[in-house]
Amino acid sequence: MVLFGDTRMLQIVTPNQIERLYSRFTSLDRGDCGTLSRDDFLRIPELAINPLCERIVHAFFEESTEDRVNFRQFMNVLAHFRPINNKKENKLNSLAFKMYDLDDDGVISRDELLSILHMMVGANISQDQLISIAERTILEADLCCQGKISFEDFCKALERTDVEQKMSIRFLN
Repeated sequence: MVLFGDTRMLQIVTPNQIERLYSRFTSLDRGDCGTLSRDDFLRIPELAINPLCERIVHAFFEESTEDRVNFRQFMNVLAHFRPINNKKENKLNSLAFKMYDLDDDGVISRDELLSILHMMVGANISQDQLISIAERTILEADLCCQGKISFEDFCKALERTDVEQKMSIRFLN
């Protein structure tokens, strides 16, 4: 039985892991309706304390036309966080880019970068320092000199970083 539209998902997790994730999904489903709401996600303590919590939760609802996520959608988003061997199929870059592209226009602007930096560090760094970091980041990453970071620029910048290691989440033991 195929639970997912994308059969590549089945190559990432075992049947036992699917059962355990379904158990986790149903424990989060407080309304016992077979779907999760944003509030269900926000009750996860590890997620609630993450400074990018809202952006992570948003990723689960991106493909949903409703304000609820079913198990298939839940699994498809979790698949982005699983380390994979084939770099070409790595969806982490796309997911990470979407975390920064707040208005979904396909580029990361200085203001979007500032917003994310502010979410991540709060009041621990001055506004002037945040502006300096954002401007320096755009200067280094913006290969087309547009004053914004495109997805291609973002991927090139990430080639120097082990994204899989930094963004993989261990959601099963």
